[in-house]
Amino acid sequence: MSRVQLALNVPNLEEAISFYSTLFQTEPAKVRPGYANFAIANPPLKLVLMESDAAPGSINHLGIEVESTDLVGQATTMLSAAGLVTEIEESTTCCYAVQDKVWVGGPDATRWEVYTVLADASDAAAPQDGCCVPETVGISVGRTLEQSAPCC
Repeated sequence: MSRVQLALNVPNLEEAISFYSTLFQTEPAKVRPGYANFAIANPPLKLVLMESDAAPGSINHLGIEVESTDLVGQATTMLSAAGLVTEIEESTTCCYAVQDKVWVGGPDATRWEVYTVLADASDAAAPQDGCCVPETVGISVGRTLEQSAPCC
């Protein structure tokens, strides 16, 4: 099952967990310092909360969680064939998970990832300063592609 991922910057993780637990009537699947994620069945959504000084409720990044590395590869092929600049990360450890992923920049500079989770990771894999903070790395169909620090 594929599902959309929405990663939000939140100023207070505990308050955000309480609100989203009520809204989606489910508890987080994972809570770590400065980080939580929900695996919501209905509607199918991976909601990621990242405690941050960024604008409250602003989008950190968006994604599509898929079931396998093969599906990440298919997305990479499709995006590259469309002329989009992609960045591939294999077995990257970030945000408490080991993942294979491909990043692409949308027309509004929003960062999108297509990813699969390979394994859970320890607390030692906590987000670091700059995790998922964009930096310019190239041009995507005439637009600047911003790259997040490897993570999420």
